Amino acid sequence: MEAEALRALLDARACERLLVEYVRRVDFGEAASLADLFVEDGVWEAEGLVLDGREAIRAHFLQRQGVVRRVSRHMVTNVAVDVDGDAASGLAYFANFRVDRAEGDLSLPVAAGLAKYTGEYVCAFARGAEGWRFARLHVDVTFLRPATPAPQAV
Repeated sequence: MEAEALRALLDARACERLLVEYVRRVDFGEAASLADLFVEDGVWEAEGLVLDGREAIRAHFLQRQGVVRRVSRHMVTNVAVDVDGDAASGLAYFANFRVDRAEGDLSLPVAAGLAKYTGEYVCAFARGAEGWRFARLHVDVTFLRPATPAPQAV
């Protein structure tokens, strides 16, 4: 029984780390590689957008990766993962602080106010030959800061 409990704890921790790696890759300019965190037929979805399969996920986030004037930091908290063999489900709260600098401005730090949006990540995980991966990641936005225009280069 102790071995099973330890295995479930380690599996849940691996799924939590997957969420942390997901936001790290987005925040640090490696967004296209986050597709590798999904199973081959994995799904990423948010309101009005469904990306079906690794290549669709990679193509979409490659565009995000090209927006170098954007500075973002995702905070992930209250992560709860339930493991059932080689499958797991999870829920985590997130907040995203995001600022678009003027085109060509790559300076840090940037002035920031409230989080751009907050909400929940609803996850289905699957364990396969590559270890734990997302089978589905649903982004559910709860709070959204009103849009502000990006600064213009001087």
